[in-house]
Amino acid sequence: MAGSEIERLVQLLARLPGLGPRSARRAALVLLKRRDSLLEPLLQALAQARDGVKTCSVCGNLDSGDPCALCADPGRDDGLICVVEDVSGLWALERSGLYRGRYHVLGGVLSALDGIGPDDLAIDQLRRRAAGGGVREIILATGATVDGQTTAHYIADRLKGSGVTLSRLAQGLPVGGELDYLDDGTIGAALKARKIIG
Repeated sequence: MAGSEIERLVQLLARLPGLGPRSARRAALVLLKRRDSLLEPLLQALAQARDGVKTCSVCGNLDSGDPCALCADPGRDDGLICVVEDVSGLWALERSGLYRGRYHVLGGVLSALDGIGPDDLAIDQLRRRAAGGGVREIILATGATVDGQTTAHYIADRLKGSGVTLSRLAQGLPVGGELDYLDDGTIGAALKARKIIG
C-alpha cells in the first residue's frame, strides 16, 4: 500500500488530461525514482510557470510577457484575427506555421449544459477589437462540435454590420473534432479552404 504522499501525487496526476489512475501511478513512480534528473527540474519548471506565465491582455494567449510574443510581433497581419476556443487551439494553429495573423482566445464555448453563457467568454472583447478599425477578416476557428458551431453562429450574429468579413474553417475539420488533436496538414487545409459566412 502506497503512503499518503504518493497517493496524493497519483490523485493529482490523474486529474491531468490523458492520464487515468494507472498512467498517473506509473508517472508518479518514474518521478520518484528519478528525483534528481526529472522530479526536481519538473518542480522548478512548474514554479517558474506558476510565477512567470501571464494571460495576454490583448488576445488571451499564455506567455511570459503581456502582450504576448504573438501580439508584439510586428510581422503579423493586424487585419486578420483568428478566433479559437482556448489556448490549445492557438498553439495548434501556430504549430502548422501557415497562419500569420492575430488571435483571439474565447476561453471556451457557449454551453447551456455547463452553464457557460456569452458573458463567460471573451466575446465583447472581440467585438471591441473588430470595432477598433483595421480588421478585415475574422476567422472563426471553433471546433466542429455542437457547442463550437453554436458559439460561431452567436459570434457571427453579434458581428453582423461591423463591416468585417467573417469566415469559418472548413474542409479538413471533422465533425466533433478539436484543433489540438489535428495534424498540421489538416489544419492547413482547413485554413486555406475557409468560407465566408453571413
